[in-house]
Amino acid sequence: MSTHTRRLVLWISLPVVAFAVVGGFLSQATARDDAYPSLRMFENVVSLITGNYVEPVNIDKVMNGAMHGLADSLDPDSAYLTPDLVKQIEANAPLPAGDVGLDLTRQYYLRVIATRDGSPAERAGIRTGDYIRIIGDTPTREMSVFEGMRRLRGVPGSTVTVTVIRGSTTDPHVIELMREAIPTTDVTGKILQPGVGYLRIAAVSPRTAEQTKARVAELTRAGASKLIVDVRRTSGGTLDGGIALAKLFVKNGTITSKESKDNHHQVVSSDAKDGSITLPTTLLVNIGTSGGAELFAAALLGNKRADAIGEHTIGRAAEQHLVKLPDGSGLWLTTSRYLTPDGSPLHEKGIEPTVSVDEPEVEFGQQPPTGDPILEKALEQI
Repeated sequence: MSTHTRRLVLWISLPVVAFAVVGGFLSQATARDDAYPSLRMFENVVSLITGNYVEPVNIDKVMNGAMHGLADSLDPDSAYLTPDLVKQIEANAPLPAGDVGLDLTRQYYLRVIATRDGSPAERAGIRTGDYIRIIGDTPTREMSVFEGMRRLRGVPGSTVTVTVIRGSTTDPHVIELMREAIPTTDVTGKILQPGVGYLRIAAVSPRTAEQTKARVAELTRAGASKLIVDVRRTSGGTLDGGIALAKLFVKNGTITSKESKDNHHQVVSSDAKDGSITLPTTLLVNIGTSGGAELFAAALLGNKRADAIGEHTIGRAAEQHLVKLPDGSGLWLTTSRYLTPDGSPLHEKGIEPTVSVDEPEVEFGQQPPTGDPILEKALEQI
């Protein structure tokens, strides 16, 4: 093997070494036995490609694809980041204020977890489960969630074009979305029927717990003695916000535990000063319930503080951190994940509702049917 090829092999090996250091997929006990054969396999593959492929090989393209593949094999949020994306993280600059209201995961292409209430994406008819095949002029087949979310942001009033697939890949829909400022109100409430308050939590942020406490107090003064909390299509935001939200409802209980390398657990609990919201509560959940909202729902279910009506949630409750590589690129790696109060996996597993009700499927461009079967079932249960 030439010296040039050996340098290329060393370059592609760097992510594997980084994974071993941060605990991406090898324990310390098995790294010595398993890592070196894997590196030799990389060396053999690179040698075969450079020596046998019918056309001259663009090694940069091959290596870039290999490193994307290493990260993609872990979970949808782990990713290989280019030097430009790493610089954006290190600059710690706030994202542009303009957004289209999409939260994404990855499944071959970027896939929609949820759309924010009243956002440009929701008004355009984009729904949970849709695939975003192209953002602007760039296909998302090799685009990370991290990059995709940033490409959607921009100056309020500017536009971004997305190509959406629902169902058949032969029927893509090209949609132009105008970016808007992000709403500052996460929580709204109303009286649904005598004695039943409805709380819609559209996002989970550091301000959500305070807004929730205020809205529940208003509903109580208006006569609510029972509460329906709707966290369907509530995604993204902060996991800490979900913990703070759960502590409003759970007194003296385990909220969650945080699992990191080598099965290290950090238990998060509420105490006697928590649990200020005492109304009997029913949760509305679906596959778009993710992140802080999903952690909140798991905490209430695990402490028998609420029942949940709706669909199985997506299972997305983890934290990522940057591992920088010598050439300026980096790995955006999941380094910790959250569990349910009884210690069961939450990340990539989700939670099962107490009563399962599916939301109706809708053809692209058509209006959803009238009625809300999940909410109707919750009122029936109450």
